[in-house]
Formats: sequence, structure tokens, C-alpha cells
Amino acid sequence: MSPATAVNVDKLFAPRAARPEIVDVPEFDFLMVDGSGDPNTTQEFQHAIQALFSLSYGIHFALKKKGVDSRVRPLEALWWIEGGDFLNAKPSQWRWTAMMMQPEELTRALFEEVRSDTVKRKPSPSLAKVRLAKFTEGLSAQVMHIGPYSAEKPTIDRLRAFIVEQGHKPRGKHHEIYLGDPRRAAPEKLKTAIRQPIV
Repeated sequence: MSPATAVNVDKLFAPRAARPEIVDVPEFDFLMVDGSGDPNTTQEFQHAIQALFSLSYGIHFALKKKGVDSRVRPLEALWWIEGGDFLNAKPSQWRWTAMMMQPEELTRALFEEVRSDTVKRKPSPSLAKVRLAKFTEGLSAQVMHIGPYSAEKPTIDRLRAFIVEQGHKPRGKHHEIYLGDPRRAAPEKLKTAIRQPIV
């Protein structure tokens, strides 16, 4: 059984594509929005993304004014279905949590202040649904997928096989971290960190 690899935050966002790895993911603060349905067809998912980015950039600039050097982290999402494997379900059955990691300097008071300002400047039906919460993933296996989102299954299958080979079992929700911008990058060049908590 392989020991967890000690990593820094940036390492968590840059797994290798050649071979999966085991990491121990500590607790972080996130902005989160819950929803359900096919992300390619439901407006709910797009509204959630818009709200997360608007708030994250607002928080970044608010902290910068206070002398805090922060950065806007990439979009992430947890995926699952009730009582089964989301890979074998129709996208319309998927449930998801869209999320973005936040600096530890972010307070709840500042979050609400930025949200209030964002509601006035960039109204979105999802802004009221965003919550600030702590999230701990713990021991996990991860790998980099390079290519379109629709072609992730072989990479996920490879990650799951690695988990079994290492003497572990998957637990919790499938996790994706979107390092590429589908509006700017060619589908075959998109990078997505795929992570699966394990026991």
C-alpha cells in the first residue's frame, strides 16, 4: 500500500497524467453551490458558475485592498447520483456541487459584503444559493485528464483500477478540477484534475 504523498496546494491542482497518485487533501474554505441535472443543458449549472466566479473575483479584489495577496482558484465540482454510480447514469440524473477554493483570510462578514455588492452589480439567480463552507477530502487518489470532458471515462477507469491496485476502496463523491477554459482551449488540450477520495 502506497503512503499518501505530502503535497502543497499547488501540487493538488497539478497531478500527473502518466500515472495516478495518492495525496492527503487537508481542509480548505470553499464557496459552494448545489444543484442537479445535465451541466450541458441546464441553466442552473451555468448560473452557479457565473455566481462563483463573480464572488471569487470580488473577494480577490476586496482582500487585495486589505493587503492580502490572494489568487482566484479554478472551478471545481463534485458529482454523484443517489444510490449508484454516476458514470452509469444519465446526465439528467446527476447531482453536483460547483465550488471554488477561497483564501483562509476570507471571513464570513467579508463574504457577505462582497455578495451584497455583487448582487447589485451582476445579479444572478444563484448568488443567494452560494455558501461559504469548510471541506475536507482527506486521503484521495488523483490523476490528470487531458482532452474533452466527454472522453473522461477511460481516465476515470484507470484511476479506479489504480485505487484497487494500491489496496484502497473509493468513497464519497467524484471530484473534478477544471484547469482549462473550454471557451479558449481546444477540447483535446483541456486539462482536468480528477480526484477520488479513498479508504
